[in-house]
Amino acid sequence: MSVLQRFFKDTIIYGLAIVLPRLINFLLTRLYTGVFKNEQFSENTVFYVYAAFFNVIFTYGMETAFFRFFSQHKDKEKVLSTSFIALTSSTIVFGILLFTIAKPLVNLMNIDLLSYYILVSIILLETLVVLPFAYLRVTGRPIRFAIIKLFNVFIIVGLNILFLAKGFQSESLRNLFHFTNEVQYVFTANLVASAIIFVCILPYYIKTKWILDKTILKSLLSYGWPIMVAGIAFVINENFDKWFLDGRDPHINGAYSACYKIAVFMTLFVTAFKMGAEPFFFNQAKASNAKENYARILKYFTIVGSLGLLIIVVYINLIKDIIIKNESYLFALKIVPIIIIANLFLGIYNNLSIWYKLTDKTRYGMYISILGAVITIALNLAFVPEFGFMVCAYATLIAYGVMMVVSFYLGKKHYPVPYDVKRISLYLATSITLTVLSFYQFDSNIYIGTLFLVVFLGLIFFLEKKEFKQLLKQK
Repeated sequence: MSVLQRFFKDTIIYGLAIVLPRLINFLLTRLYTGVFKNEQFSENTVFYVYAAFFNVIFTYGMETAFFRFFSQHKDKEKVLSTSFIALTSSTIVFGILLFTIAKPLVNLMNIDLLSYYILVSIILLETLVVLPFAYLRVTGRPIRFAIIKLFNVFIIVGLNILFLAKGFQSESLRNLFHFTNEVQYVFTANLVASAIIFVCILPYYIKTKWILDKTILKSLLSYGWPIMVAGIAFVINENFDKWFLDGRDPHINGAYSACYKIAVFMTLFVTAFKMGAEPFFFNQAKASNAKENYARILKYFTIVGSLGLLIIVVYINLIKDIIIKNESYLFALKIVPIIIIANLFLGIYNNLSIWYKLTDKTRYGMYISILGAVITIALNLAFVPEFGFMVCAYATLIAYGVMMVVSFYLGKKHYPVPYDVKRISLYLATSITLTVLSFYQFDSNIYIGTLFLVVFLGLIFFLEKKEFKQLLKQK
């Protein structure tokens, strides 16, 4: 099996581990939009905005730093144990701090105290499983990784059904908690699942030799802190719009956030690809043909991502009926093509970002992400009050587009990779043009959209058939 075939195999397994659980979890949107009012859906969304923010702070770039040094360091056991000690110790300290200053943070975040305690507990548990999952990825154990991830989502989905789904509700289980705010049942399902998964992953803590190497720790922290800052900026790029809209009008934010979920298909693809690509990029860094492989991978990513963009938009009327139950959410549907294109740009940026990770220039990733965050905040603050929620979608698109372009040009200078820019640009331009025509010009006419899809598939086959045949023949 060739290097690229092995990469695609692992990516598919990681894809199942990430996409399938989130896809199943994603279907809960139908349950939520059938049970919750727009304002409650907005509350649920903002809860996970805060969760994303705290997650970046708690992990402070340690996951990517672990990948980097585990793949290149001779004493891998010391890298593993030092990473475990650092992240476990800091998690305990952060947890104690957040519980101690709960009241002022609750007032600042504008959530109730119980939801805050659930939030912090979830973050603590999910931070403690980050490195065990990273270890499974970097040592090439995608199947075990996938099984645990699937188990996690089945618990969440099962509890959500028992808590909220009419006809399936367990009154005895609901009475065990007896929340007056039904959204807290969603948070509790997540907390229970996180606790069970932590127990499943606990053997990795027991097996690890707890040896702290100060030199390795210093290297991990030095490499990781710019990634943390970049992560905070990414959370802003991804979530500032929802937080900002919630403060202005929770009803609108509920609809915006629900329709945003449809675009999560592209997010899932990007995430799954990243899960397989990140350890692969580091492990292949010293190979003689590494740059050629990186270039081909980006082209394949763009082909699949562009195809996914067109498929989602062409069949959006079928998808929305599956995902969103209450029509009061659908006035925000017009954001979907824009958000999907934005996430495709983000996926390309993630592929391009390998240059600063392999050259240990992670501060550039921080600068680029901060640039994106500044664009997001500025456009939202300046134009949302006058032009409404569509600005949020366009701000996301512009931010990720700028990040993609800037990273490409900086990468050419610091770590040049022979990307097939002409083909990549052609696929992007064709897919985006057909997407815009299908949705906005032809009002999502499924027959015209399907014709566009066939045309795009024909273009891919015509240009790539020789390379696809060669790839399939490789062993």
